[in-house]
Amino acid sequence: MTTFTPTSADETLSVIQWAAAENTPLEILGHGSKRGIGRPPQTQHALDLSGLTGVTLYEPEELVLSARAGTPLSEIEKLLAEHGQELAFEPMDFGPLLGGGAGRGTIGGALAANLSGPRRIKAGAARDHILGIHAVSGRGEAFKSGGRVVKNVTGYDMSKLMAGSWGTLAVATDVTFKVLPAAETETTLVLSGLLDDAAVAAMAVAMGSSAEVSGAAHLPEMVAARIGDGELAGGAATLLRIEGFGPSVEYRVKHLRDAFGREAHFEEISGDGSKALWRVVRDCLPFADGSEKPVWRVSMAPGEAHKAVMALRMEAAVEVFYDWAGGLAWLRMEGDPEAELLRGLIKKFGGGHATLVRASTTDRAVSPVFEPQAPALAELSRRLKEQFDPQDILNPGRMG
Repeated sequence: MTTFTPTSADETLSVIQWAAAENTPLEILGHGSKRGIGRPPQTQHALDLSGLTGVTLYEPEELVLSARAGTPLSEIEKLLAEHGQELAFEPMDFGPLLGGGAGRGTIGGALAANLSGPRRIKAGAARDHILGIHAVSGRGEAFKSGGRVVKNVTGYDMSKLMAGSWGTLAVATDVTFKVLPAAETETTLVLSGLLDDAAVAAMAVAMGSSAEVSGAAHLPEMVAARIGDGELAGGAATLLRIEGFGPSVEYRVKHLRDAFGREAHFEEISGDGSKALWRVVRDCLPFADGSEKPVWRVSMAPGEAHKAVMALRMEAAVEVFYDWAGGLAWLRMEGDPEAELLRGLIKKFGGGHATLVRASTTDRAVSPVFEPQAPALAELSRRLKEQFDPQDILNPGRMG
């Protein structure tokens, strides 16, 4: 395999123009932290963007940051933290789950995978924060979309279309994101001992309150027991996060306690302890065990996901925990990915999306890794692919 490692947008353009002229497919990657997601690539050449690095613009007072696509997220997050700011969509780090190191994901990869974390229930995902891109299509044509300010536009918004495209439409060389002030402090309330259905009901109460909860997750007993140094030793743990200024957090914590009444008993974890706990949830660390046991990321209506999981448990060995107030279920299977069974149950319980984020190369080659699209959406995707990468040279076959 030949690996091209451009260090500029012009060099990236030249590589893709060559590939288009030769009708030669390319695997597109940054540091490879998400390389194990999707169908195994069928390419002889790779375009490695890890040399395309550096923050090119940062205006803290304007809440705007631009960087080259291969810039590590860890570097960007460190820079933002020095100015009391953050990427509010809390991008997940897939590295540990997929057997790699932490902190290797890139800002371009965050857009390509449309990353988000526990704060998605309040702040959205990467596509909700992208302002603009410079990119190269599979035709070998450079283009830009969006800009440096937040404004309403009509027509084709390629910045958002790139989100979740996994490098199959175009290759971003530079990206511009909206950034936001980071919370001064945070507190996580831990409610112990609830079964899945009761936990989902509790999280619904919290989300319906005026406490402005920014994270709501449930860790069943077997999952909670593996976390940290025993701070979740009380069995199953239902986590509710409140962020903001100190006095505001204190007031809203009290308000949330009152919403549950005197019978509910909460433990409190604040500051760095709370941050560490939510990184565990964000990065799916309970299942980062160094194995290739299949792991699914399932998004459904918050009140339905646990029902689908209960039905799944009747037919397959599975371990689970929940994020997004019950709307996101992380599932670890013991053997077969059980794709057909899982997707059948998702459809039965109201619909949703399931992505096989970890599995052996063999399983990824034969399983539908990404959720099959409805006919109308599949036709739209086909037409977009035809316009931006008609020869299918960018990550061919990755999305099935």
